[in-house]
Amino acid sequence: MNDDPHGGWPGQDPDPARRPQRPAGPPRRPAGPPPGYGQRPGPGPQGQAPWQRQGPSQQQPPPPRRPQRPPVAPQHEPDLITHHEHNGTADRGYDEPYDDEQYGLETDENGKPILTPAQRKKRRWRRIRRVLLALFCLFVVIPAIAFVITYFAVDVPSPQSVAATQGQAVTYYYADNTEMGKDVPKGGNRHILTPEQIPDIVKKAVIATEDASFETNSGFDIGGILRAVYNQVTAGKGGGSTISQQYIKVASGDDESSLARKWTELAKSFKMNQTYEKKDIISAYLNIIYFGRGAYGIESAAQSFFGKPAGELNASEAALLAGLIQQPGRSENPKVANERWTVALNRMVQNGFLSAADRANLQFPTPIPQTDKEQAGVVNPFIRDKVKDELAANGITADVYYRGGYKVYTTIDPKAQAAAEQAVADGMKGQTDENLLNALVAIDPKTGGVKAYYGGPSIVKGPNGQDQKGRDWANTPQNPGSSMKPFDLTAYMQLGKGGINSTFDGSNNRQFGKQTIRNAGPGSTCSQQCTVSEAMQRSANTVFYDMVVNVTKPGPVAQAAKDAGVKPAPDGTSELFADNNIALGGGKTVITPEDMAAAYATFAGDGQRRDKHFIVKVTNSQDEAAYSAPEEAKPAFADDSDKSKQIAGNVTESLKGVIPFSKLKCPNNHECAGKTGTQQHTYRQGEPASAKDANSQTWMVGYTPSISAAVWVGGDGDKALKGKNGKSIFGSTIAGPIWQKFLSLYLNGKPGERFDKVKIIGGDDSNTVPSTQTPPDDDEGSTETGTPSTGPSTGSSSSRNEEDPPSSSKNPPSSSENNEEGGNGGPPGRGGRGDTE
Repeated sequence: MNDDPHGGWPGQDPDPARRPQRPAGPPRRPAGPPPGYGQRPGPGPQGQAPWQRQGPSQQQPPPPRRPQRPPVAPQHEPDLITHHEHNGTADRGYDEPYDDEQYGLETDENGKPILTPAQRKKRRWRRIRRVLLALFCLFVVIPAIAFVITYFAVDVPSPQSVAATQGQAVTYYYADNTEMGKDVPKGGNRHILTPEQIPDIVKKAVIATEDASFETNSGFDIGGILRAVYNQVTAGKGGGSTISQQYIKVASGDDESSLARKWTELAKSFKMNQTYEKKDIISAYLNIIYFGRGAYGIESAAQSFFGKPAGELNASEAALLAGLIQQPGRSENPKVANERWTVALNRMVQNGFLSAADRANLQFPTPIPQTDKEQAGVVNPFIRDKVKDELAANGITADVYYRGGYKVYTTIDPKAQAAAEQAVADGMKGQTDENLLNALVAIDPKTGGVKAYYGGPSIVKGPNGQDQKGRDWANTPQNPGSSMKPFDLTAYMQLGKGGINSTFDGSNNRQFGKQTIRNAGPGSTCSQQCTVSEAMQRSANTVFYDMVVNVTKPGPVAQAAKDAGVKPAPDGTSELFADNNIALGGGKTVITPEDMAAAYATFAGDGQRRDKHFIVKVTNSQDEAAYSAPEEAKPAFADDSDKSKQIAGNVTESLKGVIPFSKLKCPNNHECAGKTGTQQHTYRQGEPASAKDANSQTWMVGYTPSISAAVWVGGDGDKALKGKNGKSIFGSTIAGPIWQKFLSLYLNGKPGERFDKVKIIGGDDSNTVPSTQTPPDDDEGSTETGTPSTGPSTGSSSSRNEEDPPSSSKNPPSSSENNEEGGNGGPPGRGGRGDTE
């Protein structure tokens, strides 16, 4: 026993009796730090280490000393034997090297260890490996597991069961909820073709156009998906769906734009490719896809477009149908159809399905004319087409139109529709000119809903006597003639330049620079101090041309028409060309009857514009709401509703006198207002002399507080039209009586109504309105004997933008130049004939 009271570890009890002695035995490796590492001299004799302080019988030579490591900062103090390392629980022995990243490193001023380049590289790669592993799990392992689960959870319906659910009829209802009829799809009785019944050229055309990797992909194309993502990010065009995915989307009827729907679609597409052969998949796809013209499936499309079974389609016809799959709603647009046909043929060549030589010899396959025999007597095809356009603009597109079992509740009033058809039939009795066409549209000013829509016969005879679909003349733009003048007045008052009591020189043959403007005849000529209100009644061209050219300018007139409700392209089909011709409704300015009815409805509706519409609501097969028309109204002619109402009311005041001046009558107990319009025919060499005074387009547009109606009677292009007894027609001779008859029939039995009174806007701030002028004494209701005239426009070097010289011998032309370019019901170089209504 060591008697040194300071022997052993510091703090060790010197009393040997109080601590059991370790039995003698072979020496063991000390539990403390390695010899020499952080060693301090102990208090034992001659600086012995503590383990050397033993009794004489236990003295052993010290074990070989390990080479000492140079001290590094920070120095480690020898651990006490009370630490867990020395109690047999150490995680490592002293033979294990220290981690250089944890021990023995110098630190910077922030206390962070200073690493060597090798240590930094090691640490960086360790982090990269961990990130890559996490990404691999996130984007590969987890999706793979989820895909497998989804694969076994979904079912792929058979092509036969899918085809049976397609092509449900759409039921139409009138505004009173009585059934109008059903729109039955032409493919409703479609034949499901087997793979052997579909020509290979058809399959190849569709594969090349829609999914070039169809034969090799497993239901989805990673490259296509990446291209679709790229196009989404860069605002490019093109999707990444395969034919299998498109089939699943059409078969399920689920086109929701969500990741969940797309994920399920991928799993179903993959499962379908594991379940069916490629020939079965492409055949199933071709049996249900929509091609346009109401045709679902290749057999129905072949019959609708080419009048033949699918088995007889050739390469050119197959290419057109394949190309139309992406844009079926524009199948009747010749430019679009030709572009899609070209794309399909080019891709067929790229994929080796067609040789370049054969492709060069192919001609565009002109589809057969459309007919509506299946629709005749069921739903008016023009109303149906307008409804479908409105549905497509609100999410129910043509490819799903027949799949929802929809019920469409329209704004069409059965009484108004019947009145429109009867008024047109009565007005056309006794007319012998086969070139006379007509249209009538009526709109409720309080809602914007279309109450009646007649665009002409739905079935007409083609050039070879065959039945073909008629043209919707209610949606065909024409020169409005003098029915444009209310928009001249609107722009004039919007600019604060004056009002209906302002005066202009209304005399005939006025000179505007090099342009000579004439009134239509004695009845339309006014004094040199002619009020705007009287000029509107007489339809004095010189007043309104002066107003637009010298005061208002053409641009605000076009804007006033748009404010009222005229929709020019691309939103609509009308055109508002802001040159001087717009003052008299001629030149390139053309407006559809439905737009005219909508614009005048804004005047009737106290200056509040409500968008015209055909649909009240739509429900699906479960009677769930699929669409409801918004009910919105906003002031049209000013930001302030009262100011807009005042402007509209002043236009109405100026139009009230037109009715009696044109020898027309308002319905009993109802106030009404309106304006006629006439467009002169351009006389051509070789035509009979009677064509010199003929007109090509005529209008009557007017309203009461509860209904606005536009009637157009004219020709297909610039044709010399004649009424009864071979006389020229005017706005007040055929269109006017049709308008009057319609209002009389529709408003019969309804309570009387009058327009709200407004403060008159006039040059002298007077609140008086000129009295109605005496109508001209004429057996046709008009004394028009001439046409306004101007010379060539100074604003265009390529065409005449002002009215052409008159052709009447009573008013010799101021120029021998006549523009014979036709289009949209009249030559762009012509202005509106001044009317004497």
